[in-house]
Amino acid sequence: MNAALVLFSGGQDSTTCLYWALKRFSSVRTLCFRYGQRHSPEVETARKIAEKTRVPFQVLDASIIGQLADSSLTNNAIPMDEEVPDKSCPNTFVPGRNMLLLTFAAVIARAHGIKHLVTGVSQTDFSGYPDCRDTFIRSVNVSLNLSMEEQFVIHTPLMWLNKAQTWQLADELGIFDIIRNETLTCYNGIPGDGCGHCPACKLRNEGLKKYLKTH
Repeated sequence: MNAALVLFSGGQDSTTCLYWALKRFSSVRTLCFRYGQRHSPEVETARKIAEKTRVPFQVLDASIIGQLADSSLTNNAIPMDEEVPDKSCPNTFVPGRNMLLLTFAAVIARAHGIKHLVTGVSQTDFSGYPDCRDTFIRSVNVSLNLSMEEQFVIHTPLMWLNKAQTWQLADELGIFDIIRNETLTCYNGIPGDGCGHCPACKLRNEGLKKYLKTH
């Protein structure tokens, strides 16, 4: 079965990946996570976009991540880094998040007979998160296959795209306005162009400016 499961947060990257998957797979499901993130309104944003695209939408309680992680995304008492530190991960990094989310996604995909997982990680506009790198994705793909005796394929359509190129892909997919106005990328939970000063907004908005200058 040519089916895919999209790890879906309702943000710019995962929404672009959802529409990318819809053009490539005959059947698509979405999986969203609650892990104690401060920008929890993203879950309802994701639900609305999934309804718009008429794909199955599932929310999984992954709150154990928030209980374990020491991150400004899961602990409002920690002031959020607005810049990537020179020699360490920013405090918006949630340790173990992508490894656990991909593991949960693979288990659910297996239950539905799905071999293809799609995630919006990228190392081109590197956020300082080690679990967004291509080497990590390749490694966890092998580990998941070995652990379940399966042949999962993890797709990362944005891995080698910078944010301006991600905006370009959205435009090519015919969803520029949806990404601009209906997604929630902001770590402070503000949809669209967001708060403008959190790391996610800075990356998104700088990419948008670069793209609009050339188009």
